[in-house]
Amino acid sequence: MNWIIVVDKPSGWTSHDVVAKLRGILKEKRIGHGGTLDPMATGLLPVFIGSATRAAQFFENAEKEYIAGLRLGLVADTQDITGKIISKSNASVSAAELDAVLPRFLGAGQQIPPMYSALKKDGKKLYELARRGIDVPRPARDIYISAIELTGGSGDEYTLRVTCSKGTYIRTLCHDIGQALGCGGVMSSLRRTRAGEFTIDMAHPLEEIQRSMQAGDIDELLLKTDIVFRKYPAAALNENDTKKCRNGAPCNNDDLTDGIYRFYGPDDEFIMLGEVISGKIKIIKGFFTDTGASQEKRKVEPDG
Repeated sequence: MNWIIVVDKPSGWTSHDVVAKLRGILKEKRIGHGGTLDPMATGLLPVFIGSATRAAQFFENAEKEYIAGLRLGLVADTQDITGKIISKSNASVSAAELDAVLPRFLGAGQQIPPMYSALKKDGKKLYELARRGIDVPRPARDIYISAIELTGGSGDEYTLRVTCSKGTYIRTLCHDIGQALGCGGVMSSLRRTRAGEFTIDMAHPLEEIQRSMQAGDIDELLLKTDIVFRKYPAAALNENDTKKCRNGAPCNNDDLTDGIYRFYGPDDEFIMLGEVISGKIKIIKGFFTDTGASQEKRKVEPDG
C-alpha cells in the first residue's frame, strides 16, 4: 500500500495511538502521521502509508485550520481545560470586546511554547519536566496567524476559527488572548478542519476505516500521494526518461521552464517530485512503486 488516508481523530487518542491502530487494521508497518494533535483534540489527521511516507517531510510546513473553544476566566498549567486550574476570575466579556483584541494576534508573531508540550530541553520532554514541577526557560518561536475569526459564543465561552502556520499552539493562543483581556483564558476544545490540501470532509473515523478494510473496499478511502504536491504543475516523462529517473540517472527536458514539477510516467504513475534547472531535471524525491529505495538527489528542507 502506497497511499494516504485522512483520519478523523477521536478525542482521547494520541496521534501515535491512531498510527498503531491503523498498522493493525491495514496490516502495514510503514505508516506515519502528518502532524501531531493533542489527545483532547479531534479532527483531521493525514496518515501516510508505505512509500507515501516519503511525502510526509514535505507536509510538515502545511498551513492548518482549527475550530477552538475559548473559556475565559481561567488560567491552567496546561493552558487547556484538562489542566490544573491556577487561577479563576469572574469573566463576562462581550463578543465585541473579544473581537476587538483578536487583530493583535494576526500576522507574523512569536509564541512561547507551553511547558506541557513534547518539545525537548537537554533531551527531556518539557511535559515530563512540568509533571515534576520544573519550569525551564523556552525561547519564543516564530509563528504566523493568517486568519482568526470569532464564530460564536457569549459570556465566558466562545468559539474561534484559526488559520495558522506550523508550530502554532492554539492553547497558548487562548492563554494569550485571556491575558490580553485581563481575565485569563484556556482552550476548552479543539478540532482541526484543514491541513494543507486536506479538508475535514476527506476524513474518516477509525470505525469506518476498519469496516471498509473488512469489506474489501478500503480503496475508496485512499488518496494518491501526489495530492501533497498539487501546488506544483504536472509534467510528463517519456518511457526512456522514466527509466533513467528510476535508476537515478540525469535526464533533460528543454521544453520546461525552470521550476519544481510533479513528474508522471507514460502510464500516468506519479514518478517523482523534481526540479528543472536550465533544461536538466533533478530528482527531489522519488515515489517509484517498484523500487525499495528512493532515488533522491536533493532534499527540500522545511522552513521551520
